[in-house]
Amino acid sequence: MGMQVGGRGHVLADVNVTPFVDVMLVLLIIFMVTAPMMTQGLQVDLPQTRAVSVLPKESDAVVLTVKADGSLFLDKYQVELGELEGQVHQLVTNQKKQLFLRADKAVPYGTVVSVMGVVKAAGVDKLGVVAEEEKTAPAAPAAKKK
Repeated sequence: MGMQVGGRGHVLADVNVTPFVDVMLVLLIIFMVTAPMMTQGLQVDLPQTRAVSVLPKESDAVVLTVKADGSLFLDKYQVELGELEGQVHQLVTNQKKQLFLRADKAVPYGTVVSVMGVVKAAGVDKLGVVAEEEKTAPAAPAAKKK
């Protein structure tokens, strides 16, 4: 297999890299398939604003998502509005994590405010709000007056 004995007592040792290459290709395919599934959050059409900060990638942040149909998600797990206070208290307040709110721009303002009230009742003092950067065309130069 990997070792041959020469005619004059010499030992010839070759490393067989074929199994190594096979394993690496399989791992590459697995990572290529699973990488798109590992992105943070759910599909939400966020409102746009001029100044946007980047959502932290650390594990000490929890994202509360309100989708267009009004469904609520803590990170990737769906939560009912009645259970939200207890879940936020357990996952955010007790573990001293940050909470960020991602709400679809089609969600009524009243729904967002009621969710924020439940979060405040759960003991969260600081709530980050997530938005997308505004995509505007550059302003046209002002016309000169004569």
